[in-house]
Amino acid sequence: MSALADLIVSGDGEPMPDASASQNVLAGTQHTAPEAFLPMTKAALMDRLTEVDRWPGFDAVAVRRFFRYLDYWRQQQYNTRLLSVLEAYELFSPDTDLLVTRTYDLDEKKRLQQRVITGVERLLTSANYRKLDPAEIDIILTRASIYGLDFHVDLGAFDEVLIYYRGISNETYERRSIKKFGRKEEFEVPVFRRLCVVFKLKPFENRVLEIMGEKGWSRQRAERHVTRLRAQLPKAVKDGNIYMKLFRNIPHTDMEMIFPNTQIKFRMWDKVRLGATAGGGIGFGLFTSAGKLALLASNPIAAAGAVAGVGAIAFRQAMAFVNQKQRYMVVMAQNLYFHAMADNRGVIVKIASRAAEEDIKEDWLLYSVLAKTVAGREDIISIDKAIERHLAKEFGLVVDFDISDALKRLIADGVVTVQPDGSFTTLDPVAAAAHIDRRWDQLLDNLPDPGHAEGHEVES
Repeated sequence: MSALADLIVSGDGEPMPDASASQNVLAGTQHTAPEAFLPMTKAALMDRLTEVDRWPGFDAVAVRRFFRYLDYWRQQQYNTRLLSVLEAYELFSPDTDLLVTRTYDLDEKKRLQQRVITGVERLLTSANYRKLDPAEIDIILTRASIYGLDFHVDLGAFDEVLIYYRGISNETYERRSIKKFGRKEEFEVPVFRRLCVVFKLKPFENRVLEIMGEKGWSRQRAERHVTRLRAQLPKAVKDGNIYMKLFRNIPHTDMEMIFPNTQIKFRMWDKVRLGATAGGGIGFGLFTSAGKLALLASNPIAAAGAVAGVGAIAFRQAMAFVNQKQRYMVVMAQNLYFHAMADNRGVIVKIASRAAEEDIKEDWLLYSVLAKTVAGREDIISIDKAIERHLAKEFGLVVDFDISDALKRLIADGVVTVQPDGSFTTLDPVAAAAHIDRRWDQLLDNLPDPGHAEGHEVES
């Protein structure tokens, strides 16, 4: 029997690492639960699971063949889901260059928008991403950036906001410390290994009505307010589009950078420094020009020169504020450039690919147990824990294995059958490969039409 099966039958094997070792701080919130993400490649996992000595009484070559069949089968299932989401997204894509051949009423747009949002959330969940809840978002958005920037984001401007992450860890950064007389010091910053953001602006009219209700303003004042805020957005950002962004290694406190309506705020130190500089410069200019201003009646040319000099000093100090803000924006743009992974349609494709990969790794692990072990529904918890111990022993990982979804998929594929008494019957590798082969043959005869998945289609 394989080492993995031994863990289930006898309970042997190395103990799970302490979950507290994987604790991470998410903006002040302790996350002690391991993640379901399996951070190893499919190739590495297949090589470990299909070693000859792990399959006594079986043909390891046949096991690899079945694993490959199941892998391609799972990818095809995700391709069908992907096509459905992409067809609905075409209406909201900011990057599309296709001709729209029909018009959509408000109800149709709402249904298609919901289809996109629901489809993307399902893919993110399948890819083992976790959703940030509103409380965590509020905490993060109140923190200053590690780059010395401070931001403000008006989340009320959005009709849809989804923020999902996968993987939390700490990275070491450097900064100059006043306590160390300007020398650099190291400090740790919690980061999201992967961060996905989906957002859509509210229609202009809807936002105006909201502002009127929230602030008690007149319609004219609310329209001016919303118009001013929308004017600060990039011209390419439209309220009819759904935007998707995928980033890597984003510090928690820099999450505000990823929104299009981010406003840079001056830190207290900047206000004091620039204010003192401006006040001193203007005060000195007024002091040196006071005598010349007294000659206004007798020498107007000298007085005009003095006024111009004071004006030049004031202008120079005002430009110091502007230049500081520009430097902040350059820092923000540079950091986002190196963190960005995909945009819009590319996000959907990438997430779907990752979801398929996560599913197949879970399926392989569970099949490697059920094919060699007599088990039933009463053994689910033991199997789950045994797989987690196996991953800890083989890869040094602390994960929360998602056994329920993997079991549902193998049952749906017909590889595992649940008997009336609750026991599992699992096809051997040769029979399982032949079974998946037959399902491939039947695929085109039962191919769903993604465009009619919910009773409506997108034409483009």
